[in-house]
Amino acid sequence: MPVSIFGCNSSEDAGAELKALGARRVLIVTDENLRQLGVLAKIESSLKENNLDFEVYDKLPTEPTVDFVVEGTRVFKESGCDMILAVGGGTPIDTAKAISVMATNKSSIERYAGANKIENPGIPVVAIPTTAGTGSEVTIFTIISDTRTDVKMLIASPYLMPRLAIVDPMLTIAMPKGITAAVGLDALTHAIEAYVSRKAQPMTDILALSAIRLLARNLPQAWADGNDIEARDNTMLASYQAGLAFGNSSVALVHGMSRPIGAYFHVAHGLSNATLLGQVMRFSLAGNPKRYAEIAAAMGEDVTGLTDMEAARTGADAVERIINQLEIPKLRDLGVDRKRFEEVMSQMIEAAIASGSPDNNPRVATKEEIAKIYNQAY
Repeated sequence: MPVSIFGCNSSEDAGAELKALGARRVLIVTDENLRQLGVLAKIESSLKENNLDFEVYDKLPTEPTVDFVVEGTRVFKESGCDMILAVGGGTPIDTAKAISVMATNKSSIERYAGANKIENPGIPVVAIPTTAGTGSEVTIFTIISDTRTDVKMLIASPYLMPRLAIVDPMLTIAMPKGITAAVGLDALTHAIEAYVSRKAQPMTDILALSAIRLLARNLPQAWADGNDIEARDNTMLASYQAGLAFGNSSVALVHGMSRPIGAYFHVAHGLSNATLLGQVMRFSLAGNPKRYAEIAAAMGEDVTGLTDMEAARTGADAVERIINQLEIPKLRDLGVDRKRFEEVMSQMIEAAIASGSPDNNPRVATKEEIAKIYNQAY
């Protein structure tokens, strides 16, 4: 388990924590919007109070890409920094993790796609998430898009694990409703897939079910009222738990199908997960109805007297209610062109299967079944 600090306003001690880890000059990897919103102000003040110099790299797109990893690595080397502080959602944290290992390894980032291919440990990373969803602050994964090939590369290595995660729910207060919905459902997807994954284990089960309980009860309220501190706190805790869960039991069919949507149509990862979750869950129930029934109970559904399959369907209904309540659009409403969608369907299916995640699903989908789910999500 990674070293973590969780609590409201914990990010204000970032300088002291970085200094304790031996930092002298820090590269902050973030995005321009967070700076403009003032999210970084207290974090930067904390660095100054602890006499830490820093450089800021904030020219990031909505999804991590190879080009920005290359540029960020150049900035890191030229700035003379010795530690990286990632502040933001999945894009800054995944980019920072990739920069960390590219600063100490000679090959291009594309050569490290897959598992355990990185030769050398990276530069220490401290991660401060500002969204309650990705869980990247506590995983050994980074997902980097290669815009030349339209492939979202999953890279896995213990060397990608941040040295420290500082999880401060107060930083999510500024999140717009749309982002709250997308990343919250990303976290719910992580928790559900971790629980039904063929690689699930007792410890991940505990974390996944806890995350599901917290999200079912708090995500809609955090979305409806962004200033509800208790709901924000519980949603952030759920995201953290879900990250730990899927980091050890892996994800499944939703994630395998989601990555190609992001690669070909540049739909944000959490949003593409959210568009698929309901359809994939319906398809998967028969693969392990008992597990899905337990998910329904964790969500607070009354499953008394129901068979496992009946309870499982009740849980799927509850998930779809949340998706609808949070106003998640269909793919067709996200600017995904129907003609292009059909043209690249076979490539998306191949990429989904090649990712390996669908093999963890309780019901393994054929190519034809994946195509049907894509069309339903559209």
